Amino acid sequence: MSHPPSLTPPLVDYAPPVEPYLDVLYEDAHFVILNKPSGLLSVPGKADEHWDCLEHRARQHFGDARIVHRLDMDTSGIMVLARTDDCHRNLGRQFEKRKVQKSYVARVWGTMVGDGGTVDLPLICDWPNRPKQMVSFEHGRRAVTDWQVIGRDEDSTLVRLFPHTGRSHQLRVHMLSLGHVIMGDRFYAEGEALAGADRLMLHAETLGFIHPAKGEWVDFVCPSPFG
Repeated sequence: MSHPPSLTPPLVDYAPPVEPYLDVLYEDAHFVILNKPSGLLSVPGKADEHWDCLEHRARQHFGDARIVHRLDMDTSGIMVLARTDDCHRNLGRQFEKRKVQKSYVARVWGTMVGDGGTVDLPLICDWPNRPKQMVSFEHGRRAVTDWQVIGRDEDSTLVRLFPHTGRSHQLRVHMLSLGHVIMGDRFYAEGEALAGADRLMLHAETLGFIHPAKGEWVDFVCPSPFG
């Protein structure tokens, strides 16, 4: 009897980092700001052995922390978790209505010629190769990313990315579309671009939103470990 392929590739030898176990950047009675390491799931995986995740660790420490948004397992960086029902609903609406401001840092393969620009390419799941995504002008959902070069070396370019939408793998596919795949990307990179880094070189650097209780704008920064 055949079985349909899994929607996500199996996590072989899942061994998330444990030092530090939980990197807390900010906390108050309403939410916490955490730095998720590369290699740690945001939420539990489907298999029982994939229980360890940022949400589990946060609940162990705070007791009431709940996921509002996610980062891919291979992506590191800043995340907000809500501590109250009101905050969870408020932040969820801000993410849904694209009121939240985010930036990422990535190291991409090759030397980019321009200093910045915008990628406006619609994305859809590459179903036979899921969870990979691909550009589709006919069926894709709009995805927009601004990019800005912040450094170059002989083999790679350091860029800051500003997503205006939150599509799955958006930053990975948009950089790939420019001919500069993110280094260490096990889904899209090959050869030297894959072997040249021991992790996905993508990091959520900043996060800004309206404080659910105070009504004022707040910004948080988590410097890139490879910038």
